[in-house]
Amino acid sequence: MKIAVLTSGGDAPGMNACVRAVVRSAINYGFEAYGVFDGYKGLVEGKIKRMERNDVGQILNRGGTILGSSRLESFKEKEVRQIAVNNLKALEIENLICIGGDGTFRGAMALNEMGIKCIGIPGTIDNDIACTEFTIGFFTALDTAIDAIDKLRDTSFSHQRCTVVEVMGRNCGDLSIFSGIATGAEIVITKDTGYNEADILKQVQKAESMGKRHLIVVVAEHITDVKILAEKIQENSGYEARATVLGYIQRGGTPSAFDRVLASKMGVHAVELLSEGKGGYAVYTKSLDVGHIEFDKALIQENKPSDLYKYLSKLN
Repeated sequence: MKIAVLTSGGDAPGMNACVRAVVRSAINYGFEAYGVFDGYKGLVEGKIKRMERNDVGQILNRGGTILGSSRLESFKEKEVRQIAVNNLKALEIENLICIGGDGTFRGAMALNEMGIKCIGIPGTIDNDIACTEFTIGFFTALDTAIDAIDKLRDTSFSHQRCTVVEVMGRNCGDLSIFSGIATGAEIVITKDTGYNEADILKQVQKAESMGKRHLIVVVAEHITDVKILAEKIQENSGYEARATVLGYIQRGGTPSAFDRVLASKMGVHAVELLSEGKGGYAVYTKSLDVGHIEFDKALIQENKPSDLYKYLSKLN
């Protein structure tokens, strides 16, 4: 049996650890392992190469993905996917492990319906795959955000500033709320909290009246323009205000121990499923245990707001 693995969508720290786990566990099961380069785009272009144990050596601690990644809108078209299927079948590969976010899962589900047994592994810093408690890369990105906010707090305190920090997460607020709790941010704004500018300004003014020397405001991306928010805070309070967008720095870097272990467990579990002849599943983790769920059930679930919000008001 032959098993191929690809990474798709946004890169996430820990993807390499997962690729390593897939390749080495596949070989240990007696299968041939293949790597697909540049995600679904590479699958359509036939960028498929057999991989041996040494090909995934020294990558456990590397960020990004050695296989490369991409986004391919045309992959939604069946004719384009058929090219990918043909490329796999030409090499007699009938099993594919896809590491990425919800778009990656949808592509994998579509390929599974076309006769390629697919397993999806959640790899995204956004933690926005509802079927799993945590995704590969989330905690590393969180550590990066925390480190950056801690550094910004030093300057914020020194200059009596209100610092507004935009954190990634796409449509999920987990990076924002987790980093807000971990750094002691006074205000956290996500789609779950809603954006009420008047209320935010009142919170800032209240903090000022309480004698707070500085403030940290964490904002999830796509909520508002943080530079404009900082300007309004400065206009309506005694704080000097600055805005910082952390951006893509959150995607890179050496994966944390948690992400390395999680990625390794998920990679092995995916291979085990294929070794049992199972396809059409998404791997997930809950309470540190790894399991699997059908693609269609995984994709219809909605992300639930983190229960950490209830702690935020009690910590300030």
